[in-house]
Amino acid sequence: MPKRSEEMLMDLWLSLLLVWITCVLSVSMTPIIGQSKSTQTGGSAVVASGVGEGQRLLSRAKRGWVWNQMFVLEEFSGPDPILVGRLHTDKVDNDTARYSLAGEGAGTIFAINEKTGDIHAMKRLDREEKAEYTLTAKVTNGITGQLLEPMTEFIIKVQDINDNAPKFTEGPYHAAVEEMSAVGTSVITVTATDADDPVYGNSAKLVYSILEGQPYFSVDPNSATIRIALHGMDREMREDYQVVIQAKDMGGHMGGLSGTTTVSITLQDINDNPPKFSKSLYEFVIPEDLPLGKEGGKVKANDRDIGENAKSTYSIIEGDDQGVFEIITNATTQEGILQLRKPLDYESKRNYTLKVEATNIRSEPRSNGPFKDTATVKIVVEDSDEPPVFSKPMYLLEVDENAPINKIIGTVTARDPDATGSPIRYFIDRHTDLERQFNINVDNGRITLAKPLDRETDMWHNITVTATEVRNHSQISRAVVAIRVMDINDNAPEFATEYEAFLCENGKPGQVIQTVSAVDKDDPIQGHYFDYRLVPEMLNNPNFTIKNNQDNSISVLAKHDTFRRQKQEMYFLPIIVTDNGNPPMSSTNTLTIRVCGCSKDGIVQSCNVEAYVLPIGLSMGALIAILACIILLLVIVVLFVTLRRHKNEPLIIKDDEDVRENIIRYDDEGGGEEDTEAFDIATLQNPDGINGYLPRKDIKPDLQFMPRAGQHSGPNGVDVDEFINVRLHEADNDPTAPPYDSIQIYGYEGRGSIAGSLSSLETASSDSDQNYDYLREWGPRFRRLGELYSVGESDRET
Repeated sequence: MPKRSEEMLMDLWLSLLLVWITCVLSVSMTPIIGQSKSTQTGGSAVVASGVGEGQRLLSRAKRGWVWNQMFVLEEFSGPDPILVGRLHTDKVDNDTARYSLAGEGAGTIFAINEKTGDIHAMKRLDREEKAEYTLTAKVTNGITGQLLEPMTEFIIKVQDINDNAPKFTEGPYHAAVEEMSAVGTSVITVTATDADDPVYGNSAKLVYSILEGQPYFSVDPNSATIRIALHGMDREMREDYQVVIQAKDMGGHMGGLSGTTTVSITLQDINDNPPKFSKSLYEFVIPEDLPLGKEGGKVKANDRDIGENAKSTYSIIEGDDQGVFEIITNATTQEGILQLRKPLDYESKRNYTLKVEATNIRSEPRSNGPFKDTATVKIVVEDSDEPPVFSKPMYLLEVDENAPINKIIGTVTARDPDATGSPIRYFIDRHTDLERQFNINVDNGRITLAKPLDRETDMWHNITVTATEVRNHSQISRAVVAIRVMDINDNAPEFATEYEAFLCENGKPGQVIQTVSAVDKDDPIQGHYFDYRLVPEMLNNPNFTIKNNQDNSISVLAKHDTFRRQKQEMYFLPIIVTDNGNPPMSSTNTLTIRVCGCSKDGIVQSCNVEAYVLPIGLSMGALIAILACIILLLVIVVLFVTLRRHKNEPLIIKDDEDVRENIIRYDDEGGGEEDTEAFDIATLQNPDGINGYLPRKDIKPDLQFMPRAGQHSGPNGVDVDEFINVRLHEADNDPTAPPYDSIQIYGYEGRGSIAGSLSSLETASSDSDQNYDYLREWGPRFRRLGELYSVGESDRET
């Protein structure tokens, strides 16, 4: 027994020791918060009971619910869902614990076995779409539903694989670099991006290389900077290059993915080539009459550079001491244009030898050598028939405005510059002398006066004189002749304006009525001195006097204060004005002085006599009001009389259908249907119709009215006068006639013609029995009619 008990006690201690060791090992193997992985068996993470955050590793705790990160491999496409991890608690038996998930992708992307706590990924995941998912784990008692552990968040990260190739998002690229750049000069930096995880493995580690573009360019494998790799790259030899750059992930190792882009590189020009003339000697033949500024020849220096680097300027460096020529640059064609600065003279010099230089505008410090070139230009002057040459380009002549006709004003001269020396003829261009004021001698160029001059009308006359060779009329030269007309004192002074002075009735003696000044059309405009005086008849004028102001003006003064508009409304004061010319000229000017009523301050209020005789205190506005009232009363009276008159006209028929014999006036040429409606056709009846009675249309018809005795037409022999008298008597005695005047219209055709009726309808005999010979006896007007109706015997038979 003791031995048996001792063995049992030993077994008990061994059992306790084994339990303790198991617990220690379990605690030591449980992951803590923030640990990246617990176990990486089959790519899954296991969450088991362990220690919480901030606890020491060896301290025991009753808590058995711990969260951590889990990992799942992206793009996994196995036949079964992939196990992500496992949730576990030791609070209760595993048979009674129930696990559940909530959060991102719970139930759709991730599913959990509620009994075992195993989490599986149900779909294929892409880290580039979403790198991690945040979920909440919950464990409850399956029997009681009680929450066994606090709800805890944990993260499931999608583990990256190399499934994205590098991409150049900004390509294709274009770059430029100067030609002749040094080796290693940076051209451009290209950048590729990889969507894979840059912190996990080498999936996003890129290495750059050049596939095309060697040996001209190279690329840095890490920074992707393209650089010059060849010395002395010349744009004039080749300007454009295509470079292909590759970016490969996995650090450039085998199995990595790659992407490429194209870089177009252009060499920029620098001024490394001088201008060069196409030939060393140019020869030109220039006529001596070539106009100034016209082209005489062209030279050109070619430059292999482009743009501003190819532009050159041209200059003459030798052979033009007199400055006859100039050379300018055509900015478009880059040619040197040779022009004349001075006229050529074949008789003086016939040949010129010039040295022309072309120089680049822009210089390049990196390039050595001259950036200029020279060429020789030989010019031969060709003789030509030149027009005459005036001794002066412009002539200035003077003539007095009172100069007599045919007076010589001046002379113009011209010569033929050619060796032949042709005679010259002179003419005045009449377009510049439309009034033919001047003449010129065709042989010697003397200009004479043709019509009298007036300086006050035209002070200057500018005419054009032409000189023509006798042997060649096409050679014509022109010169301007300016003729100045000199002034003489031939205009009398006069008032500067038409003065009208106003004199106040209540003014004081000696008051200034008007200040008067004068002007003179003759020269000098500001240098005349004028003398003013009253006409001899007005020297003792009882009303007015004048005073000299010593500034070429005078003041008109009133002598008394007894001026009245009733007595005299207006005064006229003649004043003589004389200038100081030689001989002096004078004129008489009349000043009009009007007497006006003024205020106490001397302000003119009224200058009319009618205004003066108006009652005191009656203003102009009151007068206008009175006149308006009178006019209004007159209008009321006229309207009243008109209305009374309309009431006294009861017999006027207002029936719209009543048609009267009246006069209708039209504004157009044709009346249309209104003519026939307004006109009574009954007036055209024969006066014998209905026993001579015509029904009236201007009154209401009376059915009981019958024609009175005596109201019938006269006998057949009645004349027009008797007919009218009868109708007039009937109208005067008609009791139904209206009380106003009306127009009576009668249609009287007349009767009793000696010719009788000419119509065959009223003839009892036939055409063969009718004789029209008597028509010839009626006179010349009926002779032709008788010939037409008179026929011979043969015509009757026919």
